[in-house]
This record gives sequence, C-alpha cells and structure tokens, in this order.
Amino acid sequence: MSSPIKHYLQFKDFTREEYEYVFARAKWIKDKFKRYEPYHPLFDRTLVMIFEKASTRTRLSFEAGMHQLGGSAIYLNTRDSQLGRGEPVEDAGQVISRMSDLVMIRTFEQDIVERFAANSRVPIINGLTNEYHPCQILADILTFIEHRGSIQGKTVAWIGDSNNMCNTWLQAAEVLDFNVHVSTPPGYEVEPERAGLYGTANFEQFADPMDACRGADLVTTDVWTSMGFEAENEERMKAFADWCVDAEMMSVAHKEAVFMHCLPAHRGEEVTAEVIDGPQSVVWDEAENRLHAQKALMEYLVLGRIEN
Repeated sequence: MSSPIKHYLQFKDFTREEYEYVFARAKWIKDKFKRYEPYHPLFDRTLVMIFEKASTRTRLSFEAGMHQLGGSAIYLNTRDSQLGRGEPVEDAGQVISRMSDLVMIRTFEQDIVERFAANSRVPIINGLTNEYHPCQILADILTFIEHRGSIQGKTVAWIGDSNNMCNTWLQAAEVLDFNVHVSTPPGYEVEPERAGLYGTANFEQFADPMDACRGADLVTTDVWTSMGFEAENEERMKAFADWCVDAEMMSVAHKEAVFMHCLPAHRGEEVTAEVIDGPQSVVWDEAENRLHAQKALMEYLVLGRIEN
C-alpha cells in the first residue's frame, strides 16, 4: 500500500524531527551548491508553479532550485491558464497533478491550496497565501541557525502587521519551541484562530514595540500593506507610524540579535535604512536561503528521507 502524499501547506504540517532533517539537508545541499558540485536527485521530475500573486523571490528560488536539482519547472499564472477563467480548483488539481511531480501555488485564500491538495496525486507546496507563508519562515529559521545556532528557547520579536508571516512565525514557535513577541498597532492584533493557534504558551502580545524587542534574539518585520490590502495603504501608513524598526528598538534587543525582513522592503516605513543595511541585518543571507531551504523541501516531499 502506498504511503499518503505529504503536502506543505502550513508550517505545522511538519514535526520538529522533520524540520531537523530538512535543515540538515538544506545545509548539505547548500554546501554542494557553493562548491559547484552537481546534485540531481530530481532528474526528469517536473515542478509546476502556479502564480495568482506575483513574486520575484518565490519564482526565482523555486525555478532555479528545481533546475539545480536536475528537474524542470513550468510557470503558470492565472491570466494565461484555465484557473483564471473559472475552472474549479478541484479539476485543476486532478489534471495538473497527473502531468507533474510537484506543484507550488502562490495565491490568495488558504482554502485554494487546501482544496487543490485534496485533489492532487502529488505533493503541494504553499508558496504564499493570505494566511501563511511557510517557505519564507523555513528560510528564515535556516538563516538563524546558520548565524546563531538552534532557535529552540530563543525569542523572536515580530513588529508590525499580524499578517501571513506573523501567523507562520507563531506556528513555528509551537513546533520548534521558541517564543514570539508580537507588537502591532491597535486594531491589527493577532487573531489566534486565524494563526491556527489554540491556547499556545509560545507567544505574547505587546502594545509597545520597544517592550516586544527587549531581549529578543531576532527582530523581524514586513511591509505594512501586504498584497491584496492596497486599498488600506493610507490608513495603514498612519496607524503603523510608531512601528518602524529602528536603531533604538535594536538597541534593547539582545546584543547578538539579528534583523530579518522577507523583502521587498520600504526603507523609512517598516524599517530604517540604518537597520536593514546595518551590521545586524542578515536579509541577503535570508533571501538566498529561500533557494536552499526549498531545494531540501522539494527533495524531501518527492523522495522522502535520504541518508548520504
């Protein structure tokens, strides 16, 4: 009897043991990449990438990553596929999964990737939804491990909007046993149910962002207006004015704290240039690690555990 298909739709879809394996594989795959040593475990495999929301890093990291693993990647967006013309998600899942080995979807509602996965014969990866962004947090934690070691027991300060990134950090804290301090403007607080959390002890909300940053090992943020919320931009600029990560906030964090941002960034809004371009920032390593973390993820979803 064949084993059930493994999907990656939310961060909590994997156990801590699975993450330990994926992070170790990412390091091994990255080391080979840096030494220009070919590694093609996904030779002759095909990744289909479906984009309802545009992206630079997501497309580049998945497409380059699949090529580097020896496979091929096909780009579809909803403007030039039947998905954009009203084809049911369930039907698309049936058809696309019969012609590929792996599907990455970057879309709006989480419900879309869940329904697609329920009708797929191959693993589905959430490349971003309104609710979650697990691939980004996978890369962020890999980056933290590279710079500071295990994230277990550490504190992450999330400053700004309680968006898909924030929700995913909260799930990660539960799975990997670290703490998240969240500070948002009034009216933008975390909704535990939306984050997929129920009575977790791993996060605390703070009215003052300085208090959230105090003693943190990692300070991170995102744009104030996520894709799909552009109509609220002017209102958000006013509401979030005091939630710009600056040198003062970093000064109350742990002296070894690092700063992260999933990019693209707006200097002078959610973060000052002094911080994002400063010595504590690891945003470029973080961006690169989308490639390496996702290569390990794709290898694991298609082939399972590999012992080298």
